[in-house]
Amino acid sequence: MITWAYRFRLRQYAKASLWIVPLLGLALGIALAEAAASTEGASWLPKTWDYSAATATSVLSSVVGAMIALLGFVVTIGVLVIQQATGTLSPRYMRLWYRDRLQKAVLATFTGTFAFAYTLLRSIESDSVPNLGVTLAGAAVSLSLLLLLVYLNRFTHNLRPVAIADIVGRQGERVLDKAAAHLRPVLLPDGSLPPDGQVVHIRAEPGGVIQAVDVVGMVTLAARHDCVLVLGASVGDFVPPGGTLVEVRGGASAPDTRRVTGLVALGVERTIEQDPAFALRILVDIAIRALSPAVNDPTTAVQVLNHVGSFLYAVGRAGVRSQYVIADDRGQPRLVVPARAWANYVQLAVTEIRDYGATSVQVCRRLRALLEGLLEALPTECGPALRVELGLLDEAVDRAFTDPLRRASARSADSQGIGGLPTRIVPPDGPPSASGS
Repeated sequence: MITWAYRFRLRQYAKASLWIVPLLGLALGIALAEAAASTEGASWLPKTWDYSAATATSVLSSVVGAMIALLGFVVTIGVLVIQQATGTLSPRYMRLWYRDRLQKAVLATFTGTFAFAYTLLRSIESDSVPNLGVTLAGAAVSLSLLLLLVYLNRFTHNLRPVAIADIVGRQGERVLDKAAAHLRPVLLPDGSLPPDGQVVHIRAEPGGVIQAVDVVGMVTLAARHDCVLVLGASVGDFVPPGGTLVEVRGGASAPDTRRVTGLVALGVERTIEQDPAFALRILVDIAIRALSPAVNDPTTAVQVLNHVGSFLYAVGRAGVRSQYVIADDRGQPRLVVPARAWANYVQLAVTEIRDYGATSVQVCRRLRALLEGLLEALPTECGPALRVELGLLDEAVDRAFTDPLRRASARSADSQGIGGLPTRIVPPDGPPSASGS
């Protein structure tokens, strides 16, 4: 039986694959070449499109060679991107880079043009030339060159760490918005879960990272058996082999184990589809790599903190919970999904950047501005976690800067790290007030 989880993994493979779309382009090129060859001798073609057999052979041979060379060039760029991502950015960013549609369109155009020209070559005879096909081959080369220029322009600009941080942050925010819109109509308030009753544990065999959950399928299955399904871990968590994947609570009969496990997609690493924290993880990775002694680029870390702050603002406004209780169409609780609370997002965003950037005045000042800005902009329930991080930042600054003047400078909130507009300086004898002002 083809389960939802299997279909999800197939979709993930297709999105990350760099050969499926080019293969379709190859097949399309062959089909178009056969169609173009069938128009040989058509009277409606302009006379300016007439070619001699030698000219057509030369043109098509040049196109074949050029497409092979351009394919090699794009592959070389891909290798450089991989080196850049794994060396100075984050290896986890590669899951997003593989999905770039422009890159796949460029590869498909190149392979399609190659197949088109190569297929036409065999139809050329001394008294028979596919004039339409030769002209279309020239047009395809022009399109290929245009796409190549767009491709180079895009990746030249988007390989900067800050540009990648912007892309990743926006994707994470889109996942948040999509989840909020999808779950809002069926969410129940906290405390609406019925007593445990009989509990059946469905275990993961084999284990893996929870990549996604079919929420609609699990709610439907739970309603059919009049039970409540409780996911054993949050999306993005690793479930070891034999670990509890789903708990079945109550119900007259437990659903089939394979039906339940088929609604939870496990994989070797996290994906961003239902895991917005994965985007935050990539942002933090980029920042702490910039703070490593080998790179020593705190300005990049400060720029990434701009996007970390934007993402945290989106999370705070979304009102995330530590768990989501999802109801069926009759309002009965059917599915419980553990999730990351607001404090978990804040810890993920701040902890490692603070630890690795504690000796940088620039990072400390920007981090303080980020936390205080969120205190002012977000609802009051977000305040405790932010004030805890402000206290930890004060302690880190006190340990790193023993000189009173440098310590006072590091305690200043500066939206640019260094050089921003004048801001309030935190007294060296204590953390900011509870109001964050």
